[in-house]
Amino acid sequence: MCPLTKSSSDAQTENERTRIVQAGDVALQVVERGQGMPILLVHGFPLEHSMWDAQIAGLSRRWRVIAPDLPGFGGSQARGGVATMEQMADDLLALLDALEISEPVVLCGLSMGGYIAFQFWRKHASRLRGLVLCDTRAAADAPEAAQARLKVAEQVLRAGVEGVVDAMMPKLFAPSSLEKHAEAIGVQRQKMLSAAPQGVAAALQGMAARPDVRGDLPRIALPTLVVVGQHDAIATVEEMRAMAQAIPGAKFVVIPESGHMAPLENPAAFQAAIEPFLTRVERGV
Repeated sequence: MCPLTKSSSDAQTENERTRIVQAGDVALQVVERGQGMPILLVHGFPLEHSMWDAQIAGLSRRWRVIAPDLPGFGGSQARGGVATMEQMADDLLALLDALEISEPVVLCGLSMGGYIAFQFWRKHASRLRGLVLCDTRAAADAPEAAQARLKVAEQVLRAGVEGVVDAMMPKLFAPSSLEKHAEAIGVQRQKMLSAAPQGVAAALQGMAARPDVRGDLPRIALPTLVVVGQHDAIATVEEMRAMAQAIPGAKFVVIPESGHMAPLENPAAFQAAIEPFLTRVERGV
């Protein structure tokens, strides 16, 4: 079976809870499953928590997995204005507080989730036990790229999310995934189309304004795993290798037969990379 065909309902078990949690001034939908060391999974743009279905199922056998929808995505409330990466990091902190999770977590973020992870580390490092940075970038947008995001945000508010979703689809998945799993990728497209235009535009504006954190990388004093899809056209292997080399002691893994959505496209290889890392973090070695 293609890894992309697994649905949210297929992934659910008796000990999984999906609920709305008030996190500060925003209501977030969150999925929780399992017990033990908390693992916070933060999705990319313009997805929602179900991109982590395989990881929710696999990691929750040993640990407590928390997978929220960010504001304006999935079942979470959209807020007005610009959704900065710092604000969404604060939203995640408020979510952890609302769930009464006081022990440090391992934060695993993909793409935009990685941008948020950097800001969570900058503002709330004491609440972190480790970082997993997936298919993301430490550099800020170049001025022309930032302007392009702002233009797309205006288009989304005017015409809806379909245009931005369809423009992104070829960039998100490896050519082999697009060729072999067109039907399953169509399911992912429908999930992306469910995002609120206000939330999509706010996130685009926030990503355009995000700071460059390359100079901060040598100060990350946490166990860190850097993961990238072999055919990622957005956060390339070369760029992410340089990121890993700049973070003291970071581990670097390339996931074969995958693009920007490596955990979704090749969940078995991703699991093989993240599980030993989490075991070492749990043991403090």
